[in-house]
Amino acid sequence: MILEDVFFALDHLILTFLVVCALAVAHLRDMLSAVIVFASYGLVMAIIWLQLSAPDVAITEAALGAGVTTLLLIATVSKTRREE
Repeated sequence: MILEDVFFALDHLILTFLVVCALAVAHLRDMLSAVIVFASYGLVMAIIWLQLSAPDVAITEAALGAGVTTLLLIATVSKTRREE
């Protein structure tokens, strides 16, 4: 019973962090910061897929969503100028 409550609380904490990451990406003005938060969003999504017993989707999300996409976005941001 207590272990179920701990897992329930952990699930809510992970989902809350996912929503916070999504809102932060939408509101951040610095592109590099937004890319870093977006990478953490992808990693949290991979954790959620693991919790849903979909390890193949979790591996794909971690590799493409958090890995390759982040590298491509960082390369894109590095080629742009920063102005405020």
